[in-house]
Amino acid sequence: MKFIVSSSLLLKQLQAISGVLSTNNTLPILDNFLFELSDSEIHISASDLETTMTSRINVDMAEGEGKVAIPAKILLETLKTFADIPVTFDIDEDNFGITLTAGEGKYRLAGQNGDEYPQVPALENASTVSIESDILYQAISKTIFAASTDDLRPVMAGIYCEFSDEGTIFVATDAHKLVRYRRTDVKAEETASMILPKKPLNQLRQILLHDEEAVRIEYNETNARFTFKNIIMTCRLIEGKYPNYSAVIPAKNPNKMTVDRQPFLNAIRRVSIFSNKTTYQVKFKVAGTELILSAEDLDYSNEAQERLTCHYEGEDLEIGFNSKFLAEMLNNLTTDQVLLEMSEPNRAGLISPVESENKEEEILMLVMPVMLGA
Repeated sequence: MKFIVSSSLLLKQLQAISGVLSTNNTLPILDNFLFELSDSEIHISASDLETTMTSRINVDMAEGEGKVAIPAKILLETLKTFADIPVTFDIDEDNFGITLTAGEGKYRLAGQNGDEYPQVPALENASTVSIESDILYQAISKTIFAASTDDLRPVMAGIYCEFSDEGTIFVATDAHKLVRYRRTDVKAEETASMILPKKPLNQLRQILLHDEEAVRIEYNETNARFTFKNIIMTCRLIEGKYPNYSAVIPAKNPNKMTVDRQPFLNAIRRVSIFSNKTTYQVKFKVAGTELILSAEDLDYSNEAQERLTCHYEGEDLEIGFNSKFLAEMLNNLTTDQVLLEMSEPNRAGLISPVESENKEEEILMLVMPVMLGA
């Protein structure tokens, strides 16, 4: 089995899928890329058992066919040192030894039997939906930061996705903050929901970037498969029932504050430097057209206060929020102004963009308050 491929093309594809590889694999063969040669095409896979990514590329020359597992780390490190030159892979089908020839260099490394590499699960009785890659990129980027990092609550460590004939909803929460991203222009014939893990979604986001080409999503009760250009990613869904997120979104919020997003974000970042490093609390005092932000750390006698102009409708209010959560949310919005809706000092605040560019898009962010005096 032998093939020749461009070093830069191969490296680019390997880097696109290498993020799936884990550093503590239970199966040693998962430290390898799986190469499958057929006709003049190679399929290269990386897997951690839960998620598998496969890239398909054309080779310049091919002899024979078959599969071999090639050590990922040494292959990546070697390819990074090459200019854009043809690399010849010559595989001994008896002992799976690999000889790389590039320019004036020859390199040998030990491979493994590709038949021992775990197979990608088949998707039976799968439903299908198609999403423009740019929309999927936005949905992941706008929500993934709010997902939990608590391994004891696995259902909240992913992104909840719901398809219906009315649209698509992506939700992430860690019980302190919540983001709901809704698209009315992405619809499915059948209503379905699933919880997608963060790791494969982060990998997907890196290869999607901003592209209008469609992503085909196939899913059943246990797995989901994403097909985009020459890459296929299959991942196991998180099992369990997602919390009833709608129940925690307050329906009545009579106090509404509109403020310029960037000055608001900058002020929160500055004031939070002086906040207590346990709660990161920043206090809001809103009255009329004035917002006063303040923070203090009594242990170190640090305090800060800033005054901002805003448009406010409602009763005078004092409320505290975690500044780190607020900064994350504001940083993931792009509009010039944001709307902050509040009711009581012990009730969640809602943040949403003002005058979103896309009428088919709806973003709602929820942040729980930090009790004043805490």
